[in-house]
Amino acid sequence: MSAKRGLVLDANILVRAVFGKKVRRILESPNEDVLFCSPDHCFREAHRNIPVIAERRGLDLDVAFSNFESLTLLIESVDVSAYSAFREPARQRIARRDPDDWPVVAVALMLQLPIWTEDLDFFGIGLATWVSDRVEIYFRP
Repeated sequence: MSAKRGLVLDANILVRAVFGKKVRRILESPNEDVLFCSPDHCFREAHRNIPVIAERRGLDLDVAFSNFESLTLLIESVDVSAYSAFREPARQRIARRDPDDWPVVAVALMLQLPIWTEDLDFFGIGLATWVSDRVEIYFRP
């Protein structure tokens, strides 16, 4: 898991990749020097939320899950066994905001990468964060 640049994606970005166009376009941009990764926890969280969002938007659930499955070709899932050693430092940073988000912080600490999120809980925890409408700036030379 080494790259010149990369981002750790929060579950909300995975969901945006399933239902939106902009995040998917960014993920599909050809650049082999970029690592997109997300903790296994975020993949499970996004998977749980897809049916609710698809129903609310009146979208075909099979299409949504197909879009979700295709994310595995674009985003590397990081297993808890790889990032569990960073649990405590991650929890210390995020505990006052949302302790359930510690896996994202742990992967970011482990790989020394910024976080791509729309969740304000990640702001101010001492790690770089990028939001979808600014993330392309991160990849400019």
